[in-house]
Amino acid sequence: MENFDDIRPYQDNEVPDVIKSLLEDEQFSKAIVDKRLPKLFKKLPTLALLLVKKTLKKKIKKITKVTEVQEIASDYLKKVIKTSVDGLTVSGLQQLKENSYLFMSNHRDIAMDPAFISYLLMEDSKRKLEIAIGDNLLKKEFVSKLMRLNRSFIVKRSAQGREKLLASNKLSEYIHHRLKSGINIWIAQREGRAKDGIDKTDPTILKMLHMSKRKGDDALTIGDAVRRLKIVPVSISYEFDPCDVLKAQELYIKENDGEFEKDDNSDIISIAKGLNGYKGKVHIAFGNIVEPESDDPILIAEQIDKQIHQNYHLNPSNFLAYDLLQQKDSSIGPSLESITMNIPISKEKISEFELRYHTIKEELKPYFIQMYANPVLNKIKNYFILKSKSNLFRPLNNFLFKSTLIDFEGIPTSIPFNASKTVK
Repeated sequence: MENFDDIRPYQDNEVPDVIKSLLEDEQFSKAIVDKRLPKLFKKLPTLALLLVKKTLKKKIKKITKVTEVQEIASDYLKKVIKTSVDGLTVSGLQQLKENSYLFMSNHRDIAMDPAFISYLLMEDSKRKLEIAIGDNLLKKEFVSKLMRLNRSFIVKRSAQGREKLLASNKLSEYIHHRLKSGINIWIAQREGRAKDGIDKTDPTILKMLHMSKRKGDDALTIGDAVRRLKIVPVSISYEFDPCDVLKAQELYIKENDGEFEKDDNSDIISIAKGLNGYKGKVHIAFGNIVEPESDDPILIAEQIDKQIHQNYHLNPSNFLAYDLLQQKDSSIGPSLESITMNIPISKEKISEFELRYHTIKEELKPYFIQMYANPVLNKIKNYFILKSKSNLFRPLNNFLFKSTLIDFEGIPTSIPFNASKTVK
């Protein structure tokens, strides 16, 4: 593991020193104060800092193992689920019986996407997960330390030229090494979140994973490397995205100004909103191990996308957005009325969506609608591709509305679309 010291998560023997450095880090203390005691911090900053430092020291000074850090993270996540999620459901996890997989998911939320997967694996069978995180999110040293304490490893996105090639090769080596050691890995299907709701795997991710296996005695084709990695596509769906307005704003600025410039706090704000903001129902769908049909990374990426789109659990917010979009432009796809007359969306859900829609700025509404409607468009597109390539006989409404869900305590249920609201 020495070869990976600059990117790997911290080990138990390093934990006490890292904890000590965090307790001495003024930026870390100020970040906690700003979150916990914002009013007191404005009026009496010295007192607020003293109180927070004393509490932190009491809570984390005795931590000596990574598992203890994860227990704290798990307890915090349970509180997040209780306060911001109406129901967490999962499908497909029961079929994954082997020791380690590379979970490649769509990417909607910086912190919550891998956190939900890690939580479900621990709840299901105490399986460990290491998380790939870009160094663009680790501009503050204390953030880097916290993430590496919680089983995250670093993707050096900021590297350039030859340094980038070496970093990619090391990352590839590390992922293969950890999977071989029986540790699960999570990585997003692309760099950055899908702010427009279009989930598309970047083939360069697959090329990176193949990089360390292109030469040498154990050289593999990209298809064989993918088989060895046991890539499992994961579809993560949020009924409501806590960062939807921020994402719509970014898309609007990009389209009108040509680029969107983040400041040092942009990602921190998104992480905080993602953690604390209302999410409604959340569903995590684990797919099947990818069996490459070629050695073309573009075609393998399409195989991953197909599973992510098929397994994506659509919510009332998606259908309501699609309906609004389709009424304005009928060429995007069939109307919901023509697909089925029985879409079980309650008045409460309609009001909830409309309230969210009507409270945002007028210029952001098209981007807001698009990000919620695109998962429906992805499914419809997938359906017709499948139908053209096979003797698919399932009607489109069945394809869109049916799924098998399991709540996070493991109670299996075969239920129609939107019936999952009864699963808490």
